[in-house]
This record gives sequence, structure tokens and C-alpha cells, in this order.
Amino acid sequence: MGPSTDSERLRILTFTTLYPNAVRPQYSVFVENRLRHLLASGEVAIRVLAPVPYFPFRSKRFGIYGSFARVPRQDTRFGIEIDHPRYLAVPKLGMSAAPFLLYAGARRGLQRLLRAGHRFDLIDAHYFYPDGVAAVMLGRAFGLPVTITARGTDVNLIPDYALPRRLILQAARQADGVIAVSSALAGKLAKLGVERAGITVLRNGVDPQMFQPVPPFGADDGRPPRPLAVSVGNLVPLKGHDLAISALQELPELTLWIVGAGPERSRLEALTQRLGVGERVRFLGVVPHERMAEVYSAADVLVLASEREGWPNVLLEAMACGARVVATNVSDVVDLINSPVAGAWVRERSAGSLAQALRKVLAQPVAPAETRAHALGFTWDATTRGQIDLFREILRRRGADGC
Repeated sequence: MGPSTDSERLRILTFTTLYPNAVRPQYSVFVENRLRHLLASGEVAIRVLAPVPYFPFRSKRFGIYGSFARVPRQDTRFGIEIDHPRYLAVPKLGMSAAPFLLYAGARRGLQRLLRAGHRFDLIDAHYFYPDGVAAVMLGRAFGLPVTITARGTDVNLIPDYALPRRLILQAARQADGVIAVSSALAGKLAKLGVERAGITVLRNGVDPQMFQPVPPFGADDGRPPRPLAVSVGNLVPLKGHDLAISALQELPELTLWIVGAGPERSRLEALTQRLGVGERVRFLGVVPHERMAEVYSAADVLVLASEREGWPNVLLEAMACGARVVATNVSDVVDLINSPVAGAWVRERSAGSLAQALRKVLAQPVAPAETRAHALGFTWDATTRGQIDLFREILRRRGADGC
């Protein structure tokens, strides 16, 4: 199971519970997108180990638990083979036992792959807790180097709990490489006690072929309303869809489309009626990832009112389709929105601040081609090169150390 030479393709085992599957094809597509571009480099071979919680019943009446049971044990998406071993997820044990239970299920899955003749040079884990913690255990058990990518809540929120914080810090120190998708997340890790010099920032990028101006969503029913804002994300409080809705009170000419599903939908619908803006808000539900360019192409502006983000992919996706953005100051937003052609960001997370920024952006039209050109400065190329260079350096280092 020794490392490949530089003239050979790197054999990477991607390990994560955040991966799309046949039952939930929209789930965590950001990990898959990064892997697709990495695979396209021709310098790596990738296999995905994406465990899902064990549940014995497949019926839809069991909700999300039944969907776990319906996930196939093996699958292939975009030329990448994926294994979905099962692991025990015991709600009463909470987060404390999660990495250990995940490790136990993943270990069996990796053993099956090795017995089948697969060999790997490195484990590339996504999300620090419990995934990264379990990945370090796998690396030690099978003699493989491990990288861990921090993606958002795993660093922004979970370390508020004592045991997960201790395990995250331990995993970061034992990993061969630590990656963050934004400088803000790298700073969070450093505050936890991870050496900043050892953290590699590799942001997410945008696919200019997938996200480009196209005929707009709903074109068969007539032209989109003007001006039009869109707010994209799960219907949960931290995404701030309620702030986007409330901002409409100060912008009587603006229409808002909301993309996503979640437990907040009824409350948000009630809010539109209470504020008297119901006729100007349309809930689109879940839109397939491959059709999101149609939504962005319909919009004049994207609103991101999140409380926190790891790396807000939607900003680049919208800009690549020619729509400017208005966002709260989360993650590395100030680096993304650094020009009027991109849009504006707000210091204060409030409906009033969003309304003021939206009014300013809409009053100063910019050619969509200029906004798209700005987004194309953030493609996946640099991220892909950064991953490959980091992987090869880790393998060279381990080889020099005699590991």
C-alpha cells in the first residue's frame, strides 16, 4: 500500500458523510463538484467511501431515516465509484459517540475494498466532525496519510461543545494535512489551537460551463418579473430567508423567489402574508443543481442573508450567470464581493441593511457580462492544483520519513 510515484496517478480515497446519493441527489453537491474537477485533472484516481446511518426500514413514512435505508450500497456518479457502508447512529448518545461509531462502520467498508484489491495512497476527508476524527482513526489503522477539509459548521459551531472540540483539535494535529475552504475558517481553526502555518486554504470554485447565462427559469410562463431577487438555501433560520422577505417592505417594486426546502417554510409563508408581500414572493421548492443556472439567469440579484457560511458557493454561481449579489459579511464574502460589478455586502445582518444594499445595487445597472467575468476569476483550477500539490508533498514527506 505504498505511495505512487509522481509519474503515476494518485489513488485517493475520499471519505465523507456529506455526499449526494441516489435518494438525495442534491445533498452536499459541493464535495462532489470538487472531486469532479480533481478527477478531470487526469492526475488522480478517486473512490468515495460515504457511510450512511443504518436503519432497518425503507418506507417513506420513516422520513429521513427511511431514506438512509434506500441508499444503495454501491453507486457510480460522474465516473466516480461510491461505497455507502452503514454505521450506527444512536441519537441518545449524541455527538460524543459519533466519530467512534462512524469509524467502526467505515473500517468494515474500507476492509472490503482492500480485500477486493483496491489500494490507496491517501485518505481525503471532508468535514471535521465526526468525519475527520474518524478518518484519522482509519489512517492510523491502515497506515495511510490523511487530509481533512473544514467546511463550515464543523468549525463554526460544533467546537462550542467540549468533547467535539477536543477531538477536532486532536484530529487536526494528527492529520498529515489540514485544508479550509476559506480564510475565515482557517482563522477559526487557528483560534482552536491548530497551527495556522499548517492550514492550506483551498476555496471552492465555480464551473463556468455549468453556470452561465441560459434561458431563464419559468420562461415558458412568460418573462421573469423585474426587478427580481432570489434567495437560495435550506429553509432554516440561519439562512435568513425571513430577512430577505422583510426587506421587501422597503422595496415595493421588488419580487423575491426563494429556492429550497425545510422546516421553516410554513413560518416563512405566514410571514409574507403578515407583512403584506405575499403576492411578490414565490417559493420554488428544491430546484435540481443542474437547473440552478436557469434561476440565476432569471434574477437581477441574489440575496444571501446567512448568519454563517463555510464558503457560499451560491454567490459565485449567481455571478457566473450574470446576476450580482447582496450578502451578509460571512466567510470570505468581502474578498468575493470586492467590486460594484459583483454587488455589495452589508456589515449589519438586518432587513434594513439588506434593503439599502439592494436598492443601491439595483439603481446602478451593470452588464451581466462584467459580473460573469468577475466570477471567472474564481474557477476550480487553482483549487485542483492546490490539492494535487498538497497530496504529493504529503506522500513525499512520508516517503522521506520512511513511513
